Amino acid sequence: MEQKMNMPLLGDPFPEMKVATTHGPMDLPLDMTGSWFVLFSHPADFTPVCTTEFVAFQKRFDQFKELGCKLIGMSVDQVFSHIKWVQWIKEELEVDIQFPIVAANDSIALKLGMLHPGKGTNTVRAVFIVDPEGIVRLIMYYPQEVGRNMDEVVRAVRALQISDRQGAVPAGWPDNELIGNRIIVPPASNVADAERRLKEYECFDWWFCHKPLE
Repeated sequence: MEQKMNMPLLGDPFPEMKVATTHGPMDLPLDMTGSWFVLFSHPADFTPVCTTEFVAFQKRFDQFKELGCKLIGMSVDQVFSHIKWVQWIKEELEVDIQFPIVAANDSIALKLGMLHPGKGTNTVRAVFIVDPEGIVRLIMYYPQEVGRNMDEVVRAVRALQISDRQGAVPAGWPDNELIGNRIIVPPASNVADAERRLKEYECFDWWFCHKPLE
């Protein structure tokens, strides 16, 4: 019987799942309540691209911590494989992986849309950014042959947190070609508000106004 993939969409609650990890059992997203978290999957332990990704995530561990965001890795390898791989990374590359790695089964991987039949039996490179209420806020998928840019993941977490408080962030933020690191003012909801925008903010037009980052 064909297995159905039913991945969460933006704005959906992150699927509830009890998982085994290198840090012991976890109940997601319950154990992350009150904290942002990034769950990222990788195709397999002891593979070159995945190793470079884990080192890169760990190198930015403190940046995520400053944002109040936790990291969780995941693949369909078993926990003992994760443990041995983490040990190898520490011994050979002198990088201590501090975040847990989930040993997912096919059911968990299918819940998150991480098994793409056209790309083989391993999990693809998925990234889920989840907010403190357990809501999925951003999803990225990469094929097995392309490693991720971890600075973009850090930027995305920062941008989501800022947009929740201040307004939308532009392309390439904080280095946008038009407005730099400024924030886009939320859209006007009526004619009076649209006219008032031109007096209160810097604007290209009433529908495109921006303000300094607070």
